[in-house]
Amino acid sequence: MSAQLLIVDDSTSMRQMVAFALTTGGYAVTEAEDGIAALDVAKTQRFDLVITDVNMPRMDGIELIRQLRSLPSYKFTPLLMLTTESGSDKKSEGKAAGATGWLVKPFDPEQLLATVRKVLG
Repeated sequence: MSAQLLIVDDSTSMRQMVAFALTTGGYAVTEAEDGIAALDVAKTQRFDLVITDVNMPRMDGIELIRQLRSLPSYKFTPLLMLTTESGSDKKSEGKAAGATGWLVKPFDPEQLLATVRKVLG
């Protein structure tokens, strides 16, 4: 069974690009359009990895990571940020919330797959 990944981004085209790269790599992908939708689905389905944008309506990616880390089933799950934000302040905020890693858009599909393989072990 392939790893189950959750992609969270308010941009449909970005979700489609990330999903295409990950399904090409053999992963099963579920998409959510913001942090609230992602949190709802994460409470009913178990994911092996979550990749989230930072800037989204309703709930941003940093708050999503903070909320996921408070759930026992996501305490040790890899949570990656994939965002246009590259400032050290935001990265520090993400790390403090519990982010496993930080990737900057635009992303290289091969680099994304390599990072996913690395954090999934």
